[in-house]
Amino acid sequence: MDNGASHRVLDPERDPAALKALTHPLRLRLLGLLRQHGAATASELAARTGESSASTSYHLRVLAKYAFVAEAEHRDGRERRWKAVHSVTTTSNAAMLATPAGRSMLMLGRRRQIEHLQESVDRHEADIEAGRLGEEWHDPSGIDDLMPRLTPESLRELRDTIGAKTAELAARDEHDPRAERVVLLTAGLPLAPAGPGASADGASATGSAT
Repeated sequence: MDNGASHRVLDPERDPAALKALTHPLRLRLLGLLRQHGAATASELAARTGESSASTSYHLRVLAKYAFVAEAEHRDGRERRWKAVHSVTTTSNAAMLATPAGRSMLMLGRRRQIEHLQESVDRHEADIEAGRLGEEWHDPSGIDDLMPRLTPESLRELRDTIGAKTAELAARDEHDPRAERVVLLTAGLPLAPAGPGASADGASATGSAT
């Protein structure tokens, strides 16, 4: 993806308008498409989302107002092309959970990530079925649903380690022609005990790592 700085951190106190701009589901989807597939026009994004060009154009302008997207190099002078400015947008969970509006925005973002996972699973399975992915990808791909017992410090360390290793490997493979786009969603969601008689243990929710 052709972008500048790869990471943008939003603060709910300093950036309330920017955060509010991301509460619209279509804006989140447009931003995700630009990050995943690169620069596109409003018409191209309309075709991908089933929306009208007028709608995608409007929401792209809102995203541009708050510096989530910017104009990309045009192939011709007829229609504006857009690109994502950052590959990742994050917030402080503690700061977001401190207010009702912040909680609502955080939950919306998480729901959109789950939708993205389902879309990615569907596309992955279709790519395998159609032979668009070679057999060398079959073994390394999959979804794990492990449920280890961790302290807050260990969970933070685990997420930081995954992020750092992902960045290291992506940099190593950046110019390797064998590399493909990989959707990697990680979740660290502590669960309080369910109540009397409920099991607090379990290494995996379903016993699967597929």
